[in-house]
Amino acid sequence: MALSGISGMAGGGQQSAKDARGIADNFDAFLLLLTTQLQNQNPLDPLDTNEFTQQLVQFAGVEQSIRTNENLENLANISAANVAAATANFIGKKVTVGSTRTDLKDGEAEWTYNAGSGAESAKFTIRDDAGNVVWQEEQSISAGRTAFVWDGRTTDGSTAPEGTYQLTVEAKDGDGETVSVDVEVSARIDGIDYSGDEPVLLAGDRRIPLSELRSVVD
Repeated sequence: MALSGISGMAGGGQQSAKDARGIADNFDAFLLLLTTQLQNQNPLDPLDTNEFTQQLVQFAGVEQSIRTNENLENLANISAANVAAATANFIGKKVTVGSTRTDLKDGEAEWTYNAGSGAESAKFTIRDDAGNVVWQEEQSISAGRTAFVWDGRTTDGSTAPEGTYQLTVEAKDGDGETVSVDVEVSARIDGIDYSGDEPVLLAGDRRIPLSELRSVVD
């Protein structure tokens, strides 16, 4: 089980802290300027009331900006921690991903296809990582989700080496109209990588962004 650090996810909070320091520097400079101005004003010609009021409003606005940035930084850190805790629950779960690619391992590669309707003729094509066709067959299919398992046997009867393969399904109904067939793959999650902007689920050598998930099975 791999669980990388969440330093990448905390990047937003670090930027917020940097911005807050910049605002704080401006705030201190503004306060020094205002204090010096009050100390050196002419008693016979004091600072105009309206102008002084505007400066106080600016003073309050800068102070509020500092507090807002501090709160945003805290929220970013809390959000990163919550995401880390939530995604940790994926470890050990089986997930479904919208992809046509999966690995042939131990003589088996598995996909799931979802047909919009039944089709009398559906051409199943499996290609290797270089795009070469290694297996092809035509058969009828039913509407709905169906598991498809390939044993690694190629069209010429040889055994394909382990690696990544792609399945495509082209189907047509009795009238020759194209039937929509969506291909998915399943994987067992054994780790999580938090080093980027978005947590990435790990299934062996496979990296699965959260945005690609379609379902999770306990």
